[in-house]
Amino acid sequence: MTENNNAPLKGLVLCGGQSTRMQENKSRINYHGMPQWQYLANLLTSCGMETYLSCRTDQQPDFNGYPRLIPDSVPYGGPSAGLLSAHLLQPDAAWLVLACDLPLIGPKSLEILLQERDAQQSATAFISPVNDLPEPLIAIWEPAGLRALHQNVEAGKNCPRKTLLNTNIRLLHNPYAAEQYNANTPEEKAAAIQQVTDQSLRR
Repeated sequence: MTENNNAPLKGLVLCGGQSTRMQENKSRINYHGMPQWQYLANLLTSCGMETYLSCRTDQQPDFNGYPRLIPDSVPYGGPSAGLLSAHLLQPDAAWLVLACDLPLIGPKSLEILLQERDAQQSATAFISPVNDLPEPLIAIWEPAGLRALHQNVEAGKNCPRKTLLNTNIRLLHNPYAAEQYNANTPEEKAAAIQQVTDQSLRR
């Protein structure tokens, strides 16, 4: 399938981080009655996507036989390893990527990404409410964007956001920007749990 048409879209949950600041595995934190990786995988699957988990090779036993694992297969670290391992596995696919540090992400944000996807660009991404930069890990990466990331990483530029800043992308303001909240420390985890609890009480 060429990029003049929509590349087939898959879901990808990035679970391979070291979680150093959190002091526990972020993919296994329970915000919604289940491990975070499972919540995100269910969210992507509910949008009609075949969904994969990206993980380090040593993490594979942690995911209870989940049928679509992509262990890191490239000699790079960070989220680029997960993105590029997925790209190498299915180079003609586009990937809707979610990181495990997104405890508040929900279907409203994903619906906007899907509705506003521009497959002629390298990616479709939200603007961060924190710094007004592209959010590389709540985004749809097209094959062209992943090829650009691969070239940058091989040149020593291992930063997905910088790739987005230097390629043609569809950049979106999210009316549900609170869903883009990142939890990377125990304090941020506690705040997220409180927000999830408050939301449940209001329903």
